[in-house]
Amino acid sequence: MRFRSLFIAMLGVAVAAGSVYASREFLVAEQASASAEQSPVALVSVVVAGQDIPFGTAIEAHKLTTIQWPAEAVPAGIYTDFASLLPREGDEPRRAKRALVKGELLLPAKISNFGEKVTITQSLKPGRRAMAVSVNATTSVGGFVTPGDFVDVVLTSRDNRGLKATTILQNIRIVGVDQQTDELNEQAQVARTVTVEVTPRQGQKLALAQRAGTLSLTLRNVGEVEEGEQALDVIRMSDIIEDDEPVVIAPAPKPTVRVRRGSDFRDVELDGAGETPAADN
Repeated sequence: MRFRSLFIAMLGVAVAAGSVYASREFLVAEQASASAEQSPVALVSVVVAGQDIPFGTAIEAHKLTTIQWPAEAVPAGIYTDFASLLPREGDEPRRAKRALVKGELLLPAKISNFGEKVTITQSLKPGRRAMAVSVNATTSVGGFVTPGDFVDVVLTSRDNRGLKATTILQNIRIVGVDQQTDELNEQAQVARTVTVEVTPRQGQKLALAQRAGTLSLTLRNVGEVEEGEQALDVIRMSDIIEDDEPVVIAPAPKPTVRVRRGSDFRDVELDGAGETPAADN
């Protein structure tokens, strides 16, 4: 009896193992069949930057390389060989119209024509202008502002109520620091001038603000670059210095004139409502 039970149990295990093996073989065969039915993906060779290429730098053979790219996903205007990118002997080269990173596809919009001059204006968005702002180590965030950063511009000025700070522009892109325009350059430097990208109206604000007081830049977080931000409130000295005593503003002195009557002289205040004697000499 025991032998029979043991035999039936062993037979069940063998049947189960055989079923698992058969199922696995069936799945492997199905996957192989499906793979065979799929057509292979067609690839083409495309030209990419073989290293970081700064703005305005000449396009040279040693800075380029090729990679395989799916033919059905190739962007319009892509370059498939070096010949169309490199100049003939004695001709002027093409140049990067914007900073290119290693592995980036080369497209006509990113590079100049042969011998074409590349300037900072080609990095501006449509309808924008480039304008210089005088700065120093303090007003330029200690020299940590670099091309490609976004900043707010704060004006510190004085009126009849004292000092005040006003954020006149927000989310402004830095396109140049002194003569440096390479956005891939992260080295901090103390600059005397930064060039910013602004609209014509923003340029007018900057021109007036530079004559009205001191401009300072506040560096923005890369994740906080947004359009259409609300204006910030003006901050005055009274907002940061608490003083319980009331501020007494002395009245402005009235203008006086010296009047001679015979041999006598006296000063007369002019208050707009007639003459009031101020003092007799």
